[in-house]
Amino acid sequence: MLATLPVAAHAQAQSAQAFLEQVYAPYGTKGYNGQDYHQADRFFEPALVRAMARDDALAEKNGVPPTVNGDPFVDAQDWEISGLSIQTTESGEQATGIVSFENFKRKKTLTIELVKTPAGWRISDIAGAGGSLRALYRIK
Repeated sequence: MLATLPVAAHAQAQSAQAFLEQVYAPYGTKGYNGQDYHQADRFFEPALVRAMARDDALAEKNGVPPTVNGDPFVDAQDWEISGLSIQTTESGEQATGIVSFENFKRKKTLTIELVKTPAGWRISDIAGAGGSLRALYRIK
């Protein structure tokens, strides 16, 4: 019966854990080129989507790289991911995910803040040793 639900209804029923697992699952595949985070509305909450779109447009107009010049899901330009672990804690309309993995055998941990939107769980921030997306885009 679940298969007959519209996509939006199915997305809302998904847990924050399942959402992050879908985002990160392909990174364990050798040669994977990364999520197309420029399809931002698939991954990020609306304020972050707008900031990324503005930044991409300015970068293109000025002929410079965008603010995020790598893959925000692994906080790197190149990767070979192993040992992926995702732990989430949900509290109402918000959730926090701790994503740990090794990239080229170096341990990395990212904290991912999520919010529930009409489209389902979306990322409101990704923070790691190098800073956070919201800070990069100067979103409060």
